[in-house]
Amino acid sequence: MKQEKEDFSKFGKSFQEDLCKLILTDRPFADQIFEVLDINFLELKHLRVFVKRIIGYRDKYGIHPTEKIMKSIIRTELKSENESTQISIRDYYARVLASTESLEGSEYIKDVALDFCRKQKLKEALIKSVDLIKRSSFDEVSMLINEAIKLGSDNNFGYDYLADFELRFQLKARNPVTTGWPQIDDLIKGGLGRGELGVCVAPTGAGKSMALVHLGSHALKAGKNVVHYTLELADTIVAGRYDSCLTGIELKNLSVFKEKIFEEIQSVQGKLIVKEYPTRSASIQTIKSHLEKMKTRGFIPDLIIVDYGDLIKPVSSRKDEKRHQLETIYEELRGIAQTHECPVWTASQTNRSGLNAEVITMESISEAFNKCFVADFIFSVSRTVKDKNTNGGRVFVAKNRNGPDGLVYPIFMDTSCVKIKVLPPTGDTVDDIVEKASKEQFKNLKEKYKSFKKEKQ
Repeated sequence: MKQEKEDFSKFGKSFQEDLCKLILTDRPFADQIFEVLDINFLELKHLRVFVKRIIGYRDKYGIHPTEKIMKSIIRTELKSENESTQISIRDYYARVLASTESLEGSEYIKDVALDFCRKQKLKEALIKSVDLIKRSSFDEVSMLINEAIKLGSDNNFGYDYLADFELRFQLKARNPVTTGWPQIDDLIKGGLGRGELGVCVAPTGAGKSMALVHLGSHALKAGKNVVHYTLELADTIVAGRYDSCLTGIELKNLSVFKEKIFEEIQSVQGKLIVKEYPTRSASIQTIKSHLEKMKTRGFIPDLIIVDYGDLIKPVSSRKDEKRHQLETIYEELRGIAQTHECPVWTASQTNRSGLNAEVITMESISEAFNKCFVADFIFSVSRTVKDKNTNGGRVFVAKNRNGPDGLVYPIFMDTSCVKIKVLPPTGDTVDDIVEKASKEQFKNLKEKYKSFKKEKQ
């Protein structure tokens, strides 16, 4: 029984080039496909030589080559190949290095290539089995077929400490998106990074939604694509807040300056999509589906905003405690950030103790913080009645995986035009601020008591 020669030619040149790129950049996939890959499946000679060099390096050193090492191999170890092949390899690898974005359709390429290779291995095993069957060697046939079926199956057990040694020393791009607050950007190394979850915690009426609009507006100014999910306010109201934040025109005057706003927002480089869902009608799956639909239409978000996480509908039909449902929601929000390789900002409401707090610290947000354990950056916004009258307030950095936390910053917040500035720190600690507030409160009470006493007399 003779096996007909088959290769990847029917899938085209770009498929084969993308496959070779995945073999280089994805070590677990390389481990998997090398169990079943015959380099002769590759139609083009320069790709066969390229993959052969990867295999040779792995066999010699026991680790997978990095892009940098592969560059060195191409420069120094191709002398035995003809000039045409050398030029083709260099040209191909230059294109690989020039492409910084993740490969589109990578999972499809992996599945198709593995399926093809595994079928070829199984065919080989079946051909060998013919003679074994004639000799009644049934145990050998069973062993041969079982081994062929196992080859190329998923063998990714995780990060291999030795085989993946080089990965530990590769610079990983966070691609941070600015917050628009230089003080905060300095703390978190340029802004919230790819795959990270940021949470703004504040009591009702303190300006959580305003803060999220500020974050989205500055991302737009930086040329980023933003998706803003609103689960509380109407989409037109949220869009109006963006108008105010981007132009500086007060919310009450937006309709008066309609033409001016339209003219000014034309220069905004990023693109904004505001998607409204009724409160507790949208689950995490609803958001995921919407993101996938936008992706098929060519809109790839650089920043996702969910206003706010507490209002997402829990998926579980079981009567779990609310805190467990919320913890799951925030875990899945971070999962969205990782899947779409972009930052996700959301907000969370604190309990009653935070309503008049001078600074909302860990103690004040303990209930809310339980659902934010997976967050990479958490900041709270506290604004007393006096702060609201003077456009003041404080931001407390409660958690920061990329730098220091426990810091307090005074802020300027003008809600009439969605203008928020984080000011330089005064040097006061949380205890100092609370102590000053207590003394001032005691002083006010004392004066009121004196006034009351005089009236009585």
